[in-house]
Amino acid sequence: MSITNFADLVSEARLQPDAQRLLFVFTRAELPDNPTAEQRRHFEQGVGGVLTPALCVDKAPEELSDMAALVAESRETGIEWDIVFVGALSGRGGEAPSAEQAEAQLERMVESLKMGNVDQFLALDRQGEAVRIG
Repeated sequence: MSITNFADLVSEARLQPDAQRLLFVFTRAELPDNPTAEQRRHFEQGVGGVLTPALCVDKAPEELSDMAALVAESRETGIEWDIVFVGALSGRGGEAPSAEQAEAQLERMVESLKMGNVDQFLALDRQGEAVRIG
């Protein structure tokens, strides 16, 4: 199945034979350090910039209803974001991944994203549609 939106993601996660935790790293678009005039102009036009991790959370697929609910929940933090990157962590033998395993994987995701490695994650906009970064 090709995942093109949030609903596809949750549906596919629920179909997996092993319990899943979905890992979300919410990022916001910012100007890079010491931007050029051209970078600044593009950013002001809504193009370019760097995606900086701002908020992380892990959820079981059963805890998720739709993208609007996830956006509403994130709004309660007061942290603005533009793109959310999603990864998945599988449990074993019917057991869901532990909170510690999820936290460790979220930390790896954040570090990977800071280094610009985005290809292994699903990127979604605020409407829950998959976006291509790059």
